[in-house]
Amino acid sequence: MNTRSAARRGAAVLGMALLLASCSGTTKDSADQGPAPAASGAANPAAPLKTGLKMTFLPKQVNNPYFTVVQQGGEKAAGELQAEFKATGPSDASASSQVTYINTAAQQRQDALIMAANDENAVAPALKTARQQGMKVVTLDSDVAADARDVFINQADSRDIAVKQVQLISEAVGGNGEIAILSATPNATNQNTWIEIMKQELAKPEHAGLKLVETAYGNDDDQTSFQKTQGLLQAHPQLKGIVSPTTVGLAAAGRYLSSSEYKGKVALTGLGTPNQLRAYVKDGTVGKFALWEPDKLGYLGVQAATALASGRITGAQGEKFSAGELGEYTIGAEGEVVLGPPTVFDAANIDRFDF
Repeated sequence: MNTRSAARRGAAVLGMALLLASCSGTTKDSADQGPAPAASGAANPAAPLKTGLKMTFLPKQVNNPYFTVVQQGGEKAAGELQAEFKATGPSDASASSQVTYINTAAQQRQDALIMAANDENAVAPALKTARQQGMKVVTLDSDVAADARDVFINQADSRDIAVKQVQLISEAVGGNGEIAILSATPNATNQNTWIEIMKQELAKPEHAGLKLVETAYGNDDDQTSFQKTQGLLQAHPQLKGIVSPTTVGLAAAGRYLSSSEYKGKVALTGLGTPNQLRAYVKDGTVGKFALWEPDKLGYLGVQAATALASGRITGAQGEKFSAGELGEYTIGAEGEVVLGPPTVFDAANIDRFDF
């Protein structure tokens, strides 16, 4: 998850995201992407919803627990909308690993592609070609260049996600000490956006006691993230806390800390799923963490893709569409739709959630 994704680039998580990867991990700040592409044709809000649409879900990587939950939400929406829905993707989260899958979806004449990008620029040319061939593109969790997709489903406002993570780690370490960040991939747009805002937040006078000593990258891989956690602790003997804004990284760090001499001495927080973090919350390794509900992210992605393919929306700012059980959403600047605020999990509420 990781955990994603995860802003308007400035404003409402943490998470929840994050989610995850993984929370994943993965939310490009709209202001950095340039102008959104001009919509082709006018939207018709009264157009009938098409059935039988063919959709492909392309996560950052397959077998990622966070994106498995996102996929489940997409499958639910597809069932309600009578759409064909399939998931495919790479086993690694490298920058260009998704390009082949984008090309295949276009060749198969898929009506829509719903994806979380590993790199905003590496996949852009393939997405632009696919769109020219008529395929609608919805990004979620982690965005691409704005002219390479129709709509971006942001899990929560990027600033809120970043600020919440700083608040959580500050609480956990008592507002003082060295902290580190364990991220996903170096090119993950959502991770980089959150980290940049976190650095801005840490520069404020109220966080003068916190010192960010390193940002490490676990590549949304469990074993790599586990090893990076060990490396952070060895490189920084005075480390007081770790923030991991990716579900894979947070779970791996929890696994390492829970069985190490650092348990109870080094605080851990970030973006993760309750099922991955439950044991670490209950044994005291993790106090609090945050995330949005990733199944709703997938659900909203399919709803948006259906509205696009049916002509109800084009991705222009101000357009509205119904998203089934989630209610009505309004498209914001540069084609962004914000799922909603995230949830903070701790020992008091974690057993109420199952994802």
